[in-house]
Amino acid sequence: MTSRPSVRATQGHDDLVPTLARHAEPLPPLEDTAAFGAFFDRFADARVVLLGEATHGTSEFYRARAAITRRLIEHHGFTIIAVEADWPDGARIDDYIRHQAPRPWRGAAFTRFPTWMWRNEEVATFVRWLHHHNEHLPDEGQVSFHGLDIYSLDESLHAVLTYLDRVDPHAAASARQRYATLSQWQHDPTHYGRAAMGEAHHATEDAVVAQLRDLLRNRLRYLKDDGEAWFDAAQNARIVRAAEQYYRVMYRGMNEGWNLRDRHMFATLQALLAHRGDGARAVVWAHNSHIGNAAATAMGWEGQFNIGELCRMAHGDEAVLIGFGTDRGTVAAAGEWDGDMEIRTVLPARADSYEHAFLRAGLSPALTDWRHSRSSLRTALRGPRRERAIGVIYRPDTELQSHYFEASLTDQFDAWVWFEQTEAITPLGHEHPHGLPETWPFGL
Repeated sequence: MTSRPSVRATQGHDDLVPTLARHAEPLPPLEDTAAFGAFFDRFADARVVLLGEATHGTSEFYRARAAITRRLIEHHGFTIIAVEADWPDGARIDDYIRHQAPRPWRGAAFTRFPTWMWRNEEVATFVRWLHHHNEHLPDEGQVSFHGLDIYSLDESLHAVLTYLDRVDPHAAASARQRYATLSQWQHDPTHYGRAAMGEAHHATEDAVVAQLRDLLRNRLRYLKDDGEAWFDAAQNARIVRAAEQYYRVMYRGMNEGWNLRDRHMFATLQALLAHRGDGARAVVWAHNSHIGNAAATAMGWEGQFNIGELCRMAHGDEAVLIGFGTDRGTVAAAGEWDGDMEIRTVLPARADSYEHAFLRAGLSPALTDWRHSRSSLRTALRGPRRERAIGVIYRPDTELQSHYFEASLTDQFDAWVWFEQTEAITPLGHEHPHGLPETWPFGL
């Protein structure tokens, strides 16, 4: 476990502010998409560019990531977008932007809390652009869109069985037997986790592993039928395996569940890079807490790792980790888990935080890049200082305890995108936007 530095090293120390003022680069307005994106050409030598967010509900973060990603696609050949969403939901977008026949689904997409995280106007605008960008490109040159997350037990189990029903009915019958015990929990897998605490569920674990092995063992035979469909089925089988593990361990402690989830997201990213072939490059969208190197934060000091740390270990300097921050404004978030989305006011950042230092530096929007720097900037950002993280829940009344943690920004990220004041995303309604086909991925 990484040793924990003392926060006292930065209390009362404000050399960071003038250093940031010297090194921060003003960014064009987000409305000038091309100019904004061009500032990030410096990172185009990477194999994986990870773009964070300090909240799950801030418009500027989504629009900035879209502008950066467009630039990396149009000018630098990136072809994979991997996001903190469930694989089957991401596949709905993938089908739409790659002009493919939609895969058979049990229900509507992006209906799991928090629905607004991906069903919003900012994402919809980007998805429309991806659809038109891919329209006249050959399959190998098209951009693909994928979810990395682990929560889609119900839909993933259904996807594996639907695939096998089509290509190998005998294997489908075997898969139904293997999944039989888990199937009774698929609509509410947290109940499986509770039951697994007091019962022996090794047979279920062995069964889902065996099913994944069968799909992998028969891949050459299945690939002759449809390589993309096999890959989708294999990924869904991996999710069933990972979800079974996740819901079984979620009551044992936070670290084990967190690490399992981020290990799965990293493995999915690696599988995507391998699947797209030599030279494939990816952009990842996820929360700062997932894409910043956890070893440089209180998370890592307490035993957690994340996809950013694993990418740093696997890809070295070919992984670029970019964090995002804001001081104040509004955010789309709930007050409690499974609660309704509200537009909540983000409090000004604490005086002892990195965010407050960026505020005092006086530039917004701005990019601060220390990827290859050997200057005083890296020393000034070493901290540790407090950093704010707002997920799908925001509790301003307990903000210090609920949303701040300690970090060393130098080692957590390679660069930081700063917006002084931000606004909440705009959630989509329940209907298809006018004039769009039924393949549109956000209709409910």
